[in-house]
Amino acid sequence: MAQHHLIVGGQRSGKSRQAERLALAWQAAASGHQVTVLATALALDSEMQARISRHQQDRPAGFACVESPLLLAEALQANAAPHRLLLVDCLTLWLTNWLMPMSGPPDLAGWKAELQALLDVLPKLASPVLFVSNEVGWGVSPMSSEARFYVDELGRLNQQVAQACQDLTLMVAGQAWTRPVEQRNKP
Repeated sequence: MAQHHLIVGGQRSGKSRQAERLALAWQAAASGHQVTVLATALALDSEMQARISRHQQDRPAGFACVESPLLLAEALQANAAPHRLLLVDCLTLWLTNWLMPMSGPPDLAGWKAELQALLDVLPKLASPVLFVSNEVGWGVSPMSSEARFYVDELGRLNQQVAQACQDLTLMVAGQAWTRPVEQRNKP
C-alpha cells in the first residue's frame, strides 16, 4: 500500500509549500519519480484567479497539473502509478465545490457518494498521496447554519482522510509538526 500524508493548517500557514517540499524530496529520491498536482480550485472571481495564478507560478518546475474540482476519486485513480506522487491541493476547496456551488443548490447526495468513493479508493492506489486541507474549526463558531454545517463537514472530512493516511502534519506559522497517524482497528 502506498503511504499517504495529510497536511492541515490555517490560511497562509504554509500548507502548500510544505506539500511541495515533500513532493520535491520524493521526486529527487529516485530516478523516474514524477509528481502530479490535482488542483481543486475553481477560478470564479478575480481574487481566486489571482490565487490560482500565484500557485501555478510558485509550483516547482516539472510538476504536472490536473484540474479536479469535483471528481477527486476518479482523478486519483486515473493518475495513480507507482512512480508518481499525487498532491491534492486542496480538500477544503473540493468540499466547497460540492457544498457551496456558485450556481444551484448543494449536491449533498453527490458529495456523500464522492466522499465514499475517495475513502474506498485510497487504500487501493498505487501512488502515494499528499493531501492539503484547512483546519477551520479553531475559530469563532460561524453565525449561519450553512457555515456551521460546512465547518463540521470539513472537520469530519479531515478526520476520515487522516485515518487513511500514515502521516499527519499540522502547519503553524510556516512550521511543520508531523507525527504518524494512530490507525484504529476496524471491526
